[in-house]
Amino acid sequence: MSEADLLNQVERQFLGFASPTAPRIQAGGHPCQGLYWTPKGKRPKVAFIATHYNVDFSEHYIAEYMASRGYGFLGWNTRYRGAEDQFLLEHALIDISVGVKWLREVAGVEQVVILGNSGGGSLMAAYQAEAIAPTLAANLQGAGHDALASLPRADLYISLNAHQGRPEVLTSWLDPSVLDENDPVATDESLNPFNPDNGPPYSPEFIARYRAAQLARNQKITDWAKLELARLNAAGVADRVFPLYRAWGDLRFMDGTIDPSDRKTPWCYRGDPAKTNRGPGLGRTNNLTTWLSMWSLETSKCQGGAQLAKFDTPALVLLGTSDAGVFPSDAQQIFSSIGSRDKQIELVPGAHYFEDSPEDRHRVASLMSDWVAKRI
Repeated sequence: MSEADLLNQVERQFLGFASPTAPRIQAGGHPCQGLYWTPKGKRPKVAFIATHYNVDFSEHYIAEYMASRGYGFLGWNTRYRGAEDQFLLEHALIDISVGVKWLREVAGVEQVVILGNSGGGSLMAAYQAEAIAPTLAANLQGAGHDALASLPRADLYISLNAHQGRPEVLTSWLDPSVLDENDPVATDESLNPFNPDNGPPYSPEFIARYRAAQLARNQKITDWAKLELARLNAAGVADRVFPLYRAWGDLRFMDGTIDPSDRKTPWCYRGDPAKTNRGPGLGRTNNLTTWLSMWSLETSKCQGGAQLAKFDTPALVLLGTSDAGVFPSDAQQIFSSIGSRDKQIELVPGAHYFEDSPEDRHRVASLMSDWVAKRI
């Protein structure tokens, strides 16, 4: 069935709401926005919700596929859509709760399925974990505290081509041959992944040294961010923006023998990594507080493992075997981290967004639909 045929079977409703910690702006926009997709003329009792850290998910590629199978699908956005440099986890979770509450209290949904897709995997995992065992409410006061302490939990969780966590994916993609964070050119050639003297293929010794240097780069930025934030705050300045260069350097982009799958190499989501690494990448602009909230391995709560360990929710982990940026070890680590007894992992044909084939999208939609149907 073509996408045009699917769209003829479904309808969608635009939603826009204020958040307990963010009002409607004067120009008219709401911090929480999205599209609710349903089968024509029906009010589903089961609905999905999908949200990302900064990508607009309102027209999510799988929405009409799930709606045509009888489910509701809320493609939901927080106040940080298109504003990743300002991201703070606590407020993002509150914004997600606005969508979950609307599904239950207005749309008449009885069971909610959280879909953690791509970078949104760890965000949605953090939401469900916080709903199960709140830990962040002390960071806020008033309405924010109350909202964060009482997030409505979902009933099922699906990880779809999801990265392990925000700090994990950025660190695994960082080019550690950067010599100066203020200079996008200066390079340590002994660590340069695009220096043919280093590979590919890359030796075990180089891989180990490279991975250690990636961890060190993340920590170096974290140490600087904490000191810089303290310096600015002492002078009465709340925060500042800083750039991040060269973040398309995962060795798996260039070497298909590392974490092997059906993916193309050399390749990343934006094409040839040797060229892409010289341009804007993941985390390209940050506030200091955003780095500490989202990207830092030391301080971020956007890491998947600790959140997934809290789960008692039935969970399904899906990975497209041609995904250029989520690898088999990522899916396996997510699966292993989930604390639920009822959990399942499946590898399916397809790329990151299953963008190359409607058949791949139909296949994964049917798999999700069948899995959910057995648990409702």
